[in-house]
Amino acid sequence: MRTDTRQLLRTGLGLIGVGGVAALLMLTAFGGVTRQGPHTNSGWLALMVAMGCLPTGTLTLLLAVAKLIGDRKK
Repeated sequence: MRTDTRQLLRTGLGLIGVGGVAALLMLTAFGGVTRQGPHTNSGWLALMVAMGCLPTGTLTLLLAVAKLIGDRKK
């Protein structure tokens, strides 16, 4: 595996991990979420982190998988 592909995989997995932890904390430790949103300021911050990291991490991970498949075809 090339180093740039490995870096993309590591970055994508890291972003998804941070977003998942933020979402889990928002739902459990930071007061939970109702129909109107999180109950605490920490919950809102965790929601913003999750909303930023999860889509970005997913797209980065998809790019890394596509690059990995392309590298194997060569």
